[in-house]
Amino acid sequence: MSEQDKVQTEQQQAAEAAAEQEVVELTPEQELIAKLDAELQQAKAQLAEQHDLMLRIKAEADNSRRRSAMDVEKAHKFALERFAGDLLPVVDNLERALTFLNREDENQKALGEGVDLTLKGLLDTLSKNGVQQIDPQGQPFNPEFHQAMSIQPSADVAPNTVTFVMQKGYELNGRLVRPAMVGVSKAVE
Repeated sequence: MSEQDKVQTEQQQAAEAAAEQEVVELTPEQELIAKLDAELQQAKAQLAEQHDLMLRIKAEADNSRRRSAMDVEKAHKFALERFAGDLLPVVDNLERALTFLNREDENQKALGEGVDLTLKGLLDTLSKNGVQQIDPQGQPFNPEFHQAMSIQPSADVAPNTVTFVMQKGYELNGRLVRPAMVGVSKAVE
């Protein structure tokens, strides 16, 4: 068989196959089944898309609810921050008053006790509401809680140690309200 005969045979077979496909007619039931199958596939795709969208919306709602709860918790936890910050100068003034009082003088002794009790009551009230005093005397300098006001050479203490406290710091529930103002040591040259 020649090449030309092979090509003609293949073309004839292809034509017969095409004719068989064209001859195949679907019955009305088969057409209905094909149509319903196509609609079913489309409905399944739409259902999967809607399900995915529903999961995304649910996740977004859950995240929003969690964020709102955290915001409310922070608002409750740190609502007193401004108020506590406004009271800190009062605490400072009471502490300064105690340093200037002469405890030996009988006239000032009762006044000193009154200022002591007032300061203690104020500090206790602040503490009950989550405000803690930062008094870093003798501790290593921590820039997160301390503000260095001066640096002095000292052979008595290790470098970067708080040597004196000019003003105590305060934190509210772990959040810094005011850093402690301190003097820090450095190595003697």
